[in-house]
Amino acid sequence: MRILLKIAGVTGTALGLLALSACGNSQPTTATVNNYQTQGLPAGQSASDSKPLIVLGGGKSGGSSATGIQVNAYLWRATLDTLSFMPLVSADPFGGVIITDWYSPPATPDERFKANAYILSQQMTANAIQVSLFHQVLQNGQWVDAAVDPGTVSGLEDRILSRAADLRAAAENTTD
Repeated sequence: MRILLKIAGVTGTALGLLALSACGNSQPTTATVNNYQTQGLPAGQSASDSKPLIVLGGGKSGGSSATGIQVNAYLWRATLDTLSFMPLVSADPFGGVIITDWYSPPATPDERFKANAYILSQQMTANAIQVSLFHQVLQNGQWVDAAVDPGTVSGLEDRILSRAADLRAAAENTTD
């Protein structure tokens, strides 16, 4: 019994220290957020030269069938910018997933929206971003699911792509 208590105490302490180590005071700069994929790379090496963080498949052969999971930094930043009016619940830059909490527009407090955005590719193409939008209306004191206009979803995706193109153009203009 004492051994189990000792192991539980050591494990709890280790988990507590791990949690505290994640609570640093440093705030990432815009450049850091926009260029998260290039952090820690040796001088002169770009993100396209680096190996992916996570590799699926490939096996022992080490062949080219491995698939790296990476997202486009411009799409990532553009998605955060476009959805910034909604409260953020979760943002995973390595998996490319952004989840918002419910948002009620000030003009219509009896309806609310929630968005999940998925960045699916390193390429900046229309099929690299997918937004799922959820809509609810207040009826008799209960939130009830309502249909989402497909035009709203495609409009959000178009705004994200447009913002990503603006961010890429601005980055290219500052490096010249």
